Amino acid sequence: MTRKIFENELQQVKDDVMGLGSMVAQALLDSIEALKKRDLKESKKILKTDQEINDKRFEIENQLMILIATQQPMAHDLRLLASTMEIISELERMGDYAKGIANISIRMGDGPLLKPLIDIPRMGQKATDMLQRALTAFVEEDVEAAKAIPVEDDEVDALYNQIYRELMTFIISDPKSIERVNWLLWVAHNLERVADRVTNICERTVFIVTGKMEEIKSSDDEFWSNKKK
Repeated sequence: MTRKIFENELQQVKDDVMGLGSMVAQALLDSIEALKKRDLKESKKILKTDQEINDKRFEIENQLMILIATQQPMAHDLRLLASTMEIISELERMGDYAKGIANISIRMGDGPLLKPLIDIPRMGQKATDMLQRALTAFVEEDVEAAKAIPVEDDEVDALYNQIYRELMTFIISDPKSIERVNWLLWVAHNLERVADRVTNICERTVFIVTGKMEEIKSSDDEFWSNKKK
């Protein structure tokens, strides 16, 4: 395989990762919308989408293993292929979070939501926006963008904390609401984890370009680190 053909193969892998990322982002948004509208039919569709995400992940993984085995890449190319393996694993786990939200919606049955969803959809929009920009940074090997995006995790954490505080007031006023509260807390938790995994993708992008694996901390991480000193 000539260098030009190899580069084309690498670009195809990147394109496929972007496609997988789009599938995951859409599944997350769709799962939230189905929960919001109490649309069980749409929630069940997410379960099928999760299998498609898994299949795509394994398809890309197979491409990567073939390239690693046949091309014996070194330096940057090896970092790219190895890191891409990690990135598609992160994406597959995010797809699991979308499936988790759909399962919560299904378990709730025909019952109404404890409250109208406002901050949870905001979390979803923010987390998926971060994801799509992180994948663009990966494809373009943009270190500056990769280092800047994780800082926005603070916004997701703030929304999660706001949701948590609000839901606790429901338990205080009506202890019987605890199960319905827990359902929404798990949804928020899944979205908070999406943002955390976006940070992992950004760290891999930095590694691909620089050869250094760095932990990218948000300002919230810095705050608690300083408090412990």
